[in-house]
Parts: sequence; structure tokens; C-alpha cells
Amino acid sequence: MVAGDWYRVGPELVAMTTETHAACRRITALFDDDQDAAAALFAETVGSVGDGVGFRPPLYLDYGSRLHVGAGSFLNADFLALGGGEIRIGERVLIGPSARLYTPTHPLDVRTRRDRWERVLPISIGDDVWIGGSVVVCPGVSIGAGSVVAAGSVVTQDIPAGVLAAGNPARVIRALETT
Repeated sequence: MVAGDWYRVGPELVAMTTETHAACRRITALFDDDQDAAAALFAETVGSVGDGVGFRPPLYLDYGSRLHVGAGSFLNADFLALGGGEIRIGERVLIGPSARLYTPTHPLDVRTRRDRWERVLPISIGDDVWIGGSVVVCPGVSIGAGSVVAAGSVVTQDIPAGVLAAGNPARVIRALETT
């Protein structure tokens, strides 16, 4: 899975996610009473987290160790990072509520899909990106530094740095000022 090769989904992968799912539930339960404890558990659950990262529960992670969040970034409520692909979120990134980052992909061939084959592709989000609410980011996508992805967009291909992208599928609307 980690190598990005095709693999069969089986019970061992489900077992691997169970601990992360439980940690996400504990983070949500802790948050209202002890935000520092919730933040500490979040930092233990993910692969890496920079200084000053903020989040609002609930959040849903499959493989916490595959998520890396840069300093000063913010994950709004109902954030979901699905699959075992590596997800790298840069510094000072703002992610709106109900954003979905999907790393798994499945074969187009129905016979192969029936046998539960999949693979994961990484997602990369550059520094100073703003991802609006209810945005879906598909497997293998990179979003360049300083870009904005409008609410409700579905990002199926790379977005260059310094642009506004919107739609389903998301497309570049215009360049942004980068000062």
C-alpha cells in the first residue's frame, strides 16, 4: 500500500484503521473539555504536525500516520482524510468544513474490482492554500502554494500555484495576486 502498488483490501487493513478511528472519537470527546489534551492526541495520531495547528472536531482519519500537517494550518469541522496514501498539507493552509481528501483508487475493470484491489496515490497541498467547505480532493492531486479552491469543488487534477480554482471538476478561473 505504502509503495503505491495495487494491493488487495483485507481484514489486516481494517484492523490497522481501528486504532486511528478510535483516536478520532477520543479527540472529539476531549475537545470541548480539554483542547490541549485533544491537540496532544491529534499530534500522537498523525505522522507529523507543525506548531500552531488548529482543528475543529469531528475529524475522520483512516491511517493517521500518513497525514502530515504544516505549522499554522487549520482543519475545520468534519475533515476527512481517507485511505493509506500520504497526505502532505503545507504551512498556513486553511481547510473549510466537510472537506474530503481521498487517496484510494480502484480498477476500472469490474472483475478486478470485485476482487477488492485498490491502490493509493498521495495528495500534496502547498503552503498558504485555502480549501473551501465541502471540497473533494481526489487521489494523486497536488495543489500549488497560494491557491484557493472554491467551496464545493471537486479537484480531479493538479492545481498550479497562485490561482483560484472552482467547479466540478475544478478548473482554474484566474490567477491570484501573490504579494
